[in-house]
Amino acid sequence: MLDREQLTGPWAGLPIAWTEDDEFDEATYRTDVARCCQAGVPGVYTCGTTGEFYALELEEFRAVTDATIEECRSAGTPVMIGCTSTFTRGAIRRARYAAERGADAIQLALPFWMEVPDAEVVPFFEQVSAAVPGMPITIYETLRSKKAISLEMHRRIHEAVPAVIGVKANAGTVGRTPEGCAAISELCNVFVSESAWTELGPHGAIGSCSALVYQNPRIILQAFDLLRQQRWEELRVWTDRFDRLVAEGLKPVIDAGCTDSAIDRLLGRSAGFLHTSLRCRGPYPAATPELLEGFREWLRANMPEFLEL
Repeated sequence: MLDREQLTGPWAGLPIAWTEDDEFDEATYRTDVARCCQAGVPGVYTCGTTGEFYALELEEFRAVTDATIEECRSAGTPVMIGCTSTFTRGAIRRARYAAERGADAIQLALPFWMEVPDAEVVPFFEQVSAAVPGMPITIYETLRSKKAISLEMHRRIHEAVPAVIGVKANAGTVGRTPEGCAAISELCNVFVSESAWTELGPHGAIGSCSALVYQNPRIILQAFDLLRQQRWEELRVWTDRFDRLVAEGLKPVIDAGCTDSAIDRLLGRSAGFLHTSLRCRGPYPAATPELLEGFREWLRANMPEFLEL
């Protein structure tokens, strides 16, 4: 089972490959998982937002889980499966399947259709954890769950559910502040976007659930080495570039209405590292081939090293 010492670095948060008929393209997906493992990423996970957990039938979740775990096991790479659902039983059903198949950890966001009352937050994590005894858990904290978990609530979760070993802190959550990151890091590991590594690395941030790592593994793994060595000024050169890549390079993609999985697919395809399609499951928009080529042109003009695998 995964522990805090192993839960570091840029974990590849993979999108699921779909066929033109909107079915799971297992062969292509397995290729993408294997390529990430071969590139030396610290871990692979899917069925987060990029992995479109919200658009998966249970049997599809099982097929994706099987493919991910089998490829990672073959390569000796740790694997985490997102088990978020709109209700506790749904999360438990997914968590049990991931545990039975051999996942090293699961990831959970709070159920998101209706806001979970404060009094139910800790019991939710307790109930899922009790269903998979000993399974390490990371919390996917996102305002899409309609609730920001307070620092005090994080402490209560940690006390009640020792299996929680990490938090993925997204924009607007307490872990994305220096004070909050430092406080949560005393309890468990904190993952933030790569562009925040210079700001939050000194306060304990120790990795990311990453799309940039499968845009160009070499660059992101080198940047993580700088974080691990606390070489902050050298790292800032890269985090500034990551910020610019999003603010400038991806602006046309974002302006076109693309989010999360659509953007991450485009990143993975830009240098040819991933083979997944650009397709997202409807009604959510996907990036077009024209947007992909426009982003490649921007990289050629501004950051050609990102195209050099």
